[in-house]
Amino acid sequence: MKRKLLALLSCTTFAGLCSADTLTIERIFSDPALGGTAPRALEYSPDGSRVTFLKGRDEDYNRYDLWEYNIADKESRILVNSDSLHSGHEELSDEEKARRERQRIYGSGIMEYSWSEDGKSLLFPLAGDVYYYGLDSKSARRLTETETFETDVRVSPKGRYVSFIRDQDIFVVDLKNGKERALTNDGHGPIKNGMAEFVAQEEMGRMSGYWWSPDDRHIAFLQVDESPVDKVTRSEIYADRIDLIQQRYPAAGRANVKIQLGILNVETGKSRWVNLGNEQDIYIPRVQWARDNLLTYQWQSRNQQKLQLRAFDLKTNTGNTLLIESSDTWVNLSDDLHFLENKDQFIWSSDRDGFKHLYLYDLSGKLLNQITQGDWVVDEVEAIDENQGLVYFTGRKDTVIERHLYRAPFNGDGKIQRISSKKGMHDIEFSQDASGYIDKFSSVNTPPQVSLHNASGELTTWLEENAVINGHPLHPYKADWITPEFGTIESPLGHQLNYRLYKPANFDASKRYPVMVYVYGGPHVQVVTNSWDKAFNQFMAQQGYVVFSLDNRGSANRGTTFENPIFKNMGSPEVEDQVTGVKFLRTLPFVDSENIGIFGHSYGGYMALMSMFKAGDYFKAGVSGAPVTDWSLYDTHYTERYMGSPDNDADAYQASSVFPYTEGLKGSLLIYHGMADDNVLFTNTTRLIKQLQDNGQQFELMTYPGKKHSLRGKQTRIHQYTMIRDFFDRHLRKDS
Repeated sequence: MKRKLLALLSCTTFAGLCSADTLTIERIFSDPALGGTAPRALEYSPDGSRVTFLKGRDEDYNRYDLWEYNIADKESRILVNSDSLHSGHEELSDEEKARRERQRIYGSGIMEYSWSEDGKSLLFPLAGDVYYYGLDSKSARRLTETETFETDVRVSPKGRYVSFIRDQDIFVVDLKNGKERALTNDGHGPIKNGMAEFVAQEEMGRMSGYWWSPDDRHIAFLQVDESPVDKVTRSEIYADRIDLIQQRYPAAGRANVKIQLGILNVETGKSRWVNLGNEQDIYIPRVQWARDNLLTYQWQSRNQQKLQLRAFDLKTNTGNTLLIESSDTWVNLSDDLHFLENKDQFIWSSDRDGFKHLYLYDLSGKLLNQITQGDWVVDEVEAIDENQGLVYFTGRKDTVIERHLYRAPFNGDGKIQRISSKKGMHDIEFSQDASGYIDKFSSVNTPPQVSLHNASGELTTWLEENAVINGHPLHPYKADWITPEFGTIESPLGHQLNYRLYKPANFDASKRYPVMVYVYGGPHVQVVTNSWDKAFNQFMAQQGYVVFSLDNRGSANRGTTFENPIFKNMGSPEVEDQVTGVKFLRTLPFVDSENIGIFGHSYGGYMALMSMFKAGDYFKAGVSGAPVTDWSLYDTHYTERYMGSPDNDADAYQASSVFPYTEGLKGSLLIYHGMADDNVLFTNTTRLIKQLQDNGQQFELMTYPGKKHSLRGKQTRIHQYTMIRDFFDRHLRKDS
């Protein structure tokens, strides 16, 4: 009775009457999006007069159009309706399908765009062709019309050219006369110009392979030769066919691509090549122009224990090394290299003192000072105000479970000021002059909101307040929405482990409830945050489950001491910490300690398997989605960073695979995998199936024809999560 009264009172805070609607999996994945249609790809125009963004439609949140918010008239309006240029099915090239999978974007219509430097036009690809939208003409001009798919479309910094990749070569269109030219012409077969190789896209976060100089005169580009990389024959199994795909997949310990760094003269089309040194088995994770005639690139050793920032002077045709980062484990990559315009200095981030912080250098590579410091991490540099001598950055100074915006002076005097105020996660995009920013914010109780602020943090206006009032998709479910609790557990080794816990609906402290542990557990990811969470976790709590997540050692944003225990040891410290979490759960009087399950996807799928196999006394049921089962099957850049080389560290690879532990399975296991997965290859699952069958161990299996690693598609998601719920109901509920 008391809870019903509270629910009734809570309804008075919203317009309209309370609804008795019950949250369902079908509703979670139906239109309109439950959390609202918050815009994405938000950017200020170069002149700061407007903010542009992509927005899904109410009737189909996966169909995107290009919008603007005009700062002068304070109005939002659609700029380009994608249907006006192309409607119906979009047949993507294989390269574009793979690129979008690496970008983790899904949908149709306008999926990306870029501004011209003068702020007068926008450029975007659509259905394989390139469109140029002029703000004055308010119309989109089609620049290409070919059967070939154009990708990675850019406007040059001075606005003279549009560039793109076609058939593995770099092309430009002169916007004055409309003439198109190929700047490279040897892209075919294993040779790719201006394109990011597989591991660059998937593991380095680098989606491009070419970069314009600020003066429009040159393009730096990477040429990759994939011929050394093993060809893997993958069976992509669809509902009505089987495609045999020849994919060059650089598995751990095997050959990578050969890579060269070239510089194109746009007028002449001639190239010169940068001497990368005698060691050829390397990575080039980042390339960036410092000045019109000064190119920098980051050189990374194959074992990723050394990272060099190098510079190449086009005038003298010479290069030098500006700085070196090294580690006994691995050096993390970042995007925090920023060159000042009015001084020969740059800002750089490093983990060298155990936490990621910012440093100021001059262009000779001399360290001037450390800008930030302390037992907390910087997320990334967001903007630089050279006139005021300030750097704006996001970080975890106040709490690791929230991301806030801060600013600090270049001089490193320690006077760091927090700008954002709301408790939660802030994703920031600044204007070019650092006078204002876009804040995409969420918390456990607030679906994504988008607002504009001045540089001091004062709210200018809402772009999408996304208030959960009458008419909002979430409103009928708001009264029953459960707020999770956050806390810390001390591990046996003294680590503080953060957790998030949902108590079930209609909670009764005298009852004992089954538990679903939702896990990821891998490096560079953090699950326990004060942010808008997966609706499935909320759904399971409303179904009567305790839903629990814990960030184990190896996960992100806690510094190198917390991250590094997984080095050549994956699958051990993570499982130990998850067991610590279960031991904590067992102390709670409302937890049914005999009915605890675990669910994860990708690295989380690996964690679910390792937990079921190595800690079978703690987990009665587990769901493993698209898991890595043997790290020798995964790619070079990711795996070797944490596990070393299979040739030199064979024992570590064996100990970190799931196969030595399969006989430890005691509970019920469900495995699912997309049958066209080109990231975690389906072989990972088929090998596990074979071993479990050879062991005489029973398990459940679901395969998804034609689906990649992310298992996209509304109906697929509905099936996937209904299956997971049913599995846990059958094995964890005493009344089932």
